[in-house]
Amino acid sequence: MAATAAEAEVDARLAALGAGEVELVGRLADSSNQAFVVLCRQGPLVVPAVYKPAEGERPLWDFPPGIHRREVAAYLLSELLGLGLVPETVERVDAPFGPGSLQRFVPADFAEHYFTLVEQPAQQERLRALAAFDVVANNADRKAGHVLAEPSGTLWAIDNGLCFHAEPKLRTVIWEFAGQELPEDLREPLARLLAALTGRRRADPPTQRHLELLGDLLEPEERAALVRRIRQLLARGRLPSPDSRRRPYPWPLV
Repeated sequence: MAATAAEAEVDARLAALGAGEVELVGRLADSSNQAFVVLCRQGPLVVPAVYKPAEGERPLWDFPPGIHRREVAAYLLSELLGLGLVPETVERVDAPFGPGSLQRFVPADFAEHYFTLVEQPAQQERLRALAAFDVVANNADRKAGHVLAEPSGTLWAIDNGLCFHAEPKLRTVIWEFAGQELPEDLREPLARLLAALTGRRRADPPTQRHLELLGDLLEPEERAALVRRIRQLLARGRLPSPDSRRRPYPWPLV
C-alpha cells in the first residue's frame, strides 16, 4: 500500500533526523539537562530539532542513565498506539556531542501549556489520550510546559525522558480526566499492543520493527512493567486517580 502524503513527510523528517547533516544553532538555557537546538539537513529538507546528548544528562537517584533513549521509546510507544502525540524522535550516535536523541522541534506559542490548553474544548479528546499515554508510559515528569500546541492547534507531548521505570512513578499535572471511562478508541490500540507485546498477535512488518526497537531501548523488567500497566488499564477501564501513597504531581508544575 502506497504511503500517504502525510506519512511520506514523516518518513522524510525521520530520515533527516536519523542521517542528515547536523548543524548546531544554540543551547536551550532553561533545560535541566543539556539540550541544543539543531538543524538536520538532508537534500532540500531542513528539520529543526532538539538534540539531547547522553553526556549532558544529570545523574538521577531514581532513574538509570540513558534518558535520551527513553525519549525515543516514548515516540515509538506513541506510534505503536497510533496516537501521534510525540514529535518524531530518533537516536543518533554521530551527533556533535556524541550519542543522544534528536526530536523534531515543535513551533508553538510557549505561553500556552497544559493549564491553558485544558480550557479549550477542542483539545479535550487529545488531552485525554495523553493522560492514558502517560499512564502506560509511567511518565514521572509530565509538567504543564511539556504539552505544546502548534499554531494549527495540533497538540504535542515533549520531554518524555522520565518514562518506563519498572516501579510505579506516575507524576503528572493531567488529573482532570481521573476516573473517566477509557474511550473505546483507546481500548482497541491498547489491546492490540498488549497482544503484540505478549506474542498473542503477529504484528505487520512496520509495527514489528517498532516493537523490536522499543524492546531494545528498555530493560527486561521495564518491558514486563509496560505489559503490566497496559493490562491494568484495560482491566480497570478507567483512567486512574492520584495515588495518595505517592507524590502525584511533578515539580515545578510548569
